[in-house]
Amino acid sequence: MCMTAVLSGLSLLTYAQLPSKKPLDHSVYDSWQSIGSKSISNNGQWIAYTITPQEGDASLVIYNSRTQQQLTVPRGYNAVITEDNHYVVFLIKAPFADIRQAKIRKKKVADMPKDSLGIITLGNNKIEKIPSVRSFSTPEKAGGLVAYLAEKPKADTASGHLIIRQLDKKLQDTIRNVQNYLFSKPGNRLLAEVIADKKDSLSTGAMLLWDVTTRKTDTLSLGTADRKQLAFDEKGEQAAWYSSRDSAKALQQFYQLCYYRMGQDTATIAAARNTSGIPSGWSVNPNGKVWFSRNGERLFFGTAPIQPPKDTSIIDFEVAKVDIWNYKDDYLQPMQLKNLDKELKRSYQALYYPASGRVLQLADKDMENISIADEGNCPYAMGYTDKGQRLPMQWTGHSLKTIYTVNLENGNRRMVQPDLDSLSHISPSGRFIAWYNLKEKQWYTYENETNTTRNITASIPASMAEEDDDHPDMPGPYGTGGWMINDEFIFIYDRYDIWKVDPTGKIAPQMLTGGTGRQQQLRFRTLKLTREERFFKTNQPMLLETYSEITKENGFYTVNSTKKSLPQKVVFGPYTYGDPVKADEADNLIFTKASYVLSPDLYTGTSPDKAVQVSHINPQQKEYNWGTVELFKWTAYNGKPAEGILYKPEDFDSTKKYPVLLYFYEKLTDGLYSYQPPSPTPSRLNIPFFVSRGYLVLVPDVTYEPGHPGKGAYDYIVSGARALARHPWADSTNMGIQGQSWGGYQVAYLVTKTKLFKAAWAGAPVANMTSAYGGIRWESGMNRQFQYERSQSRIGATLWEKPELYIENSPLFYLPDVTTPLAIMSNDADGAVPWYQGIELFTGLRRLGKPVWLLNYNNEAHNLIQRQNRKDISRREQQFFDYFLKGAPAPEWIESGVPATEKGRNWGW
Repeated sequence: MCMTAVLSGLSLLTYAQLPSKKPLDHSVYDSWQSIGSKSISNNGQWIAYTITPQEGDASLVIYNSRTQQQLTVPRGYNAVITEDNHYVVFLIKAPFADIRQAKIRKKKVADMPKDSLGIITLGNNKIEKIPSVRSFSTPEKAGGLVAYLAEKPKADTASGHLIIRQLDKKLQDTIRNVQNYLFSKPGNRLLAEVIADKKDSLSTGAMLLWDVTTRKTDTLSLGTADRKQLAFDEKGEQAAWYSSRDSAKALQQFYQLCYYRMGQDTATIAAARNTSGIPSGWSVNPNGKVWFSRNGERLFFGTAPIQPPKDTSIIDFEVAKVDIWNYKDDYLQPMQLKNLDKELKRSYQALYYPASGRVLQLADKDMENISIADEGNCPYAMGYTDKGQRLPMQWTGHSLKTIYTVNLENGNRRMVQPDLDSLSHISPSGRFIAWYNLKEKQWYTYENETNTTRNITASIPASMAEEDDDHPDMPGPYGTGGWMINDEFIFIYDRYDIWKVDPTGKIAPQMLTGGTGRQQQLRFRTLKLTREERFFKTNQPMLLETYSEITKENGFYTVNSTKKSLPQKVVFGPYTYGDPVKADEADNLIFTKASYVLSPDLYTGTSPDKAVQVSHINPQQKEYNWGTVELFKWTAYNGKPAEGILYKPEDFDSTKKYPVLLYFYEKLTDGLYSYQPPSPTPSRLNIPFFVSRGYLVLVPDVTYEPGHPGKGAYDYIVSGARALARHPWADSTNMGIQGQSWGGYQVAYLVTKTKLFKAAWAGAPVANMTSAYGGIRWESGMNRQFQYERSQSRIGATLWEKPELYIENSPLFYLPDVTTPLAIMSNDADGAVPWYQGIELFTGLRRLGKPVWLLNYNNEAHNLIQRQNRKDISRREQQFFDYFLKGAPAPEWIESGVPATEKGRNWGW
């Protein structure tokens, strides 16, 4: 097929004339901004947030909500507002240009540009800057204290000098040669791990305890050792860590759990490999987290079986390298290899009682996992395992679990539920274990004190299972929304409303939202607004995240956690709202608000309807021809109502004709009012970019019938394209499609069934379900069979039960029918779809003489990670669709390709 045909200059004038605003181009990406990390002070007065460009130097903004004044710090990040509301402490990154040059010159880590520390005294805008700082820390529950690790000369990169500042008192202390450090929550003490100074033969390692009142250090442990996982109790009166005196070069390293209580001379060994309570052949595992219960009566740590020492007699180059796959293996070899490091470091939960010196082993190889509630205070935990139930994961996508209740006083466990096929969790206070039964579509609880199991949702008339799930599997639950204080009630979702359910079953379930959700097709979901909010309180005003299935609008409603009342609208409209966070000691909160035409800016106020805008990012957007968004509806070929999102250029003129692109996955209309920045794409269509440059973009929702996913795509996508084409401003002769992953599969399928589209782009497509069925998802090591039998690919049967369905839905078998030019992205490090699927598609079309191109981004993932590759594919997608749908000249890579001999020198643009 000749690829040199170009639309005449006259025909180009049938599209909209040059817009009054300039179109987006590939140069705009780096400067487009987003709101990064954000925090609000305890008293609600101060807000710290970062403004981050896609590439380049970010900035930190400190905003005073009382005066609405702000201070901007170039390159500031990781800001912490101290607990007393007096200071902001943060790091200042070296300039992006300096870091880039250092990378170009391949400088060593020690020679790379260093961060600085910034300290602002709130109210006077004075910034103190301290150069060459590695890290800093402030106490969680105390203000006016900061510790930071200052860089030592580049000859020593293992440690730094720890500077401890009492900002209010203008006091400063230094501990030299520190590697790790930790403040207690109340800020009364600090642990510091000191290592030997290589320049001082008399120095040695130690664990030191610094006291804020006396400003002195005590030595808790002396001598060279590998110390890890520093921990304090809530009051800062107990401390713990792991320690090993064995050399890093030793064939085996054995760790001990060290424990210290105020008043002791030095730390003691709480647990080691021969300690009573630790299984024979096991030892302390430094990979397990060390932490105290909230009341300080328990110390949790990790153990594991002792690994055999490395056999130094083995000569590496004389040993066979082989993976042995056995049909009896719990996990396939690829999964085992993928998780090898994780398994070698696996830690099993153990418990130390400081008062008695007892050690309890809680988890073991027969019950590997422990979930602990009430911050370690309650007498029970939930244990679970899928041991013996992992083989079916190959075709179900998940393993069945057995859950236990575990007594933290004696380590005894009792089986609660075998063969669990869905979600489970322990309640915040540890009184109950709750789970969802997939087959019965009901929620259950187990009461730890009484050993009683109850179905707690049987009397609820609404479905707890997803009503519109179209997978060939049992539908999952809508989920839960948290618990009331003391585990008195659990909030459970149906499709729209929230139910307040008694976990003991004594009180009938109450609909917290009064049926408003189902009546108005509003989806209500609970929100936790502070970092320490573990449960909801009696008579608490609850802010509910709310979404309309009809209009796709979003907002917030409120409802009382106890009183019977209908939810009250706070704010609702054609926007998206994100990440609301409330001040701990005030009603002020912060959140983001956005729409397709409004960048996600930061707002603050005592309520979302009374909020003021804090940030004003991306003012440059007004200079560009942006776009509009609307809900587009039609009737699909199966006779059912269909809907999608239609994007039009800002300067849309109904008397003109516009080329059309369709992008799809499954259902995306929930994002009708989401902001989409112009950014180099990892895989999907760069919608704002193409809309700005005179394209219409339709994003249709797709519903599938089990066994016929390809037909489902055809029924909704092609019908949507033809419905749009009935409008005179949509050019039916210049329509293209683009999709990635599952969307890429649908692209490949559609070009075998219709000649409607003039160009198509498929990212990471499956072309042949019969070969993909037995493939591996290399990112996880899982087999792909479950995807076809139970999940996204929706066949609903094995290859041997319904081979005709696998063939019916495989584009490969219908390639002779293709007339649409197709571009494929298929990367050789794809961890989800085997990249040979793209090769099968390409070589098949090539063999048949069809116009086809394949882009393989070397060592890249399913979705592109490296920014330079994202920029490259963004440029090529534009060139591809501009050539076929707008008559632009064909670039070299489309016209004649780029030989391997020119790789890295000629991009073919």
